[in-house]
Amino acid sequence: MKKFENLPHNFQVDAVKEYYDILSHKKVSLFFKRLLDFLVSFILIVLFCWLFLVVAIAVKTTSKGKIIFKQQRVGKYGKCFNVLKFRTMVTDAEKLGRQITVGEKDPRVTSVGYFLRKFRFDELPQLINVLKGEMSFVGARPEVPHYVEKYTDEMMATLLLEPGITGTASIYFKDEASMLEIEPDPELCYINHILPKKMGMNLDYMKNLSVGYDIKIIFKTIFEVSKG
Repeated sequence: MKKFENLPHNFQVDAVKEYYDILSHKKVSLFFKRLLDFLVSFILIVLFCWLFLVVAIAVKTTSKGKIIFKQQRVGKYGKCFNVLKFRTMVTDAEKLGRQITVGEKDPRVTSVGYFLRKFRFDELPQLINVLKGEMSFVGARPEVPHYVEKYTDEMMATLLLEPGITGTASIYFKDEASMLEIEPDPELCYINHILPKKMGMNLDYMKNLSVGYDIKIIFKTIFEVSKG
């Protein structure tokens, strides 16, 4: 971890310092968390390279556009990076609607995209993000800059860690698109209600962080995804 005084200026506030001090006492857990991320992501990429190929062919042959979708997200210490996903929407989908997906039948999602999202196969390329150290298996989901601008000082503390592929908030809000579908203003609902609840869960995760807790969350995620 960086020294507190070397963090970006907007991190040097009391609300972030509280969580910084918590993490500073978890250096051993953070070391093994990164080691686990690196080893497991490398092994999974090798083992499932065939699945990468199958999904890539399915994406390419069923809709026009690139196979891999890259989107700028905010990571550790507020540094932006490109999160990788298999493309599940039509080309230029961001220009055709919101930066959040609303409803089970968002018209921007391709036919193959629905299947990939249901079983989270679209997130397989994020194993590369994990291998590179841009992400972790468990942590707060990385947000686009637009939503990070809405963060309170306390929410900024979640950026002391690498964002995750899954987490307690990801599991709880796995049906987020359906929740937003019934809202008259999905964007406002996300910012005012869902985002604060997610951040609360992510902050609680930081307080309880351990390798054992990460493994528990990973298995719970696998169980939830297997249910469809």
